[in-house]
Amino acid sequence: MINLFQLNLLLAFGWGALFGDFSLGNLAAGFVIGFVALSVVSPLFGQTSYFVKAVRLAHLGIYFLYELVVSSVQVVWDVLTPMHKSRPAIVAVPLEVERPIQITVLANLISLTPGTLSLDVSPDNKTLYVHAMFVDDPDQVRADIKSGMERRVKEAMQ
Repeated sequence: MINLFQLNLLLAFGWGALFGDFSLGNLAAGFVIGFVALSVVSPLFGQTSYFVKAVRLAHLGIYFLYELVVSSVQVVWDVLTPMHKSRPAIVAVPLEVERPIQITVLANLISLTPGTLSLDVSPDNKTLYVHAMFVDDPDQVRADIKSGMERRVKEAMQ
């Protein structure tokens, strides 16, 4: 069976070779154009989940960038204004993701978002402990993580 991701990478490098420019932007453009070309001829490859997974990964990336910007603005605002609204707390978040790679990705995305830090995972891998900078209601923080980042990680990495 043909690995469509590898084929897409090959098309991206072919695009770079065509223009003689292997910059990140040009390779990204080649990857997107290759993805579109492969999706057009997808009936030739039979049943594949590559396109659904790629779109879900893109949604995860866009959601993470959105959360990164929003939380960065929130942290900067709290640091620069004289009235601090931070109420730090450690929140235990029950996990629905089960595979170690999913837990690792979720914990890293949470840690990369300003104002939150993944501290530990319980020995049974059922609970993630998160230090959050703005905790008015721990249940709301849990709900935000579960309905936001965890749901998208689970969808993208099924």
